[in-house]
Amino acid sequence: MELDEYIGVIVHRADLKLTNYYQKVLIPFDITVDQWEILVILWGREGITQKELAERLFKDQTNIARMLFKLEKKGFIYRVTHETDRRSLRVYLTSKGQEIKDEILVPSLEAYRKTIDGLTDEEVETFRRILSKIHNNVNYL
Repeated sequence: MELDEYIGVIVHRADLKLTNYYQKVLIPFDITVDQWEILVILWGREGITQKELAERLFKDQTNIARMLFKLEKKGFIYRVTHETDRRSLRVYLTSKGQEIKDEILVPSLEAYRKTIDGLTDEEVETFRRILSKIHNNVNYL
């Protein structure tokens, strides 16, 4: 099999291109793609723990803590000690983190639309299912 035929190689190359593209979209907001992912989750549900963020993003807690520190330093989020587990922190948006949502989502959604340009809704959903299956196939290896 040729290198370009391996699914992992194709997915990795697409991931690199997509990450670079989305990072360019986020430059005006002084955040990274990883930080954007955290904000998107928090816009949907505040007060989750760092551990929950790590699980949702498939990243280790150390990396999440580092990203949260940077978001906190930029004034987007704050952390509060969990009420029943002093070792755990809950994450909340500041007013700045809430207010920037619409500014960031408009170009993010435009970038998403460009990403799926030429694909039908059915093709996008099929692609999501296929990637999910591939992820599940290697998740426990």
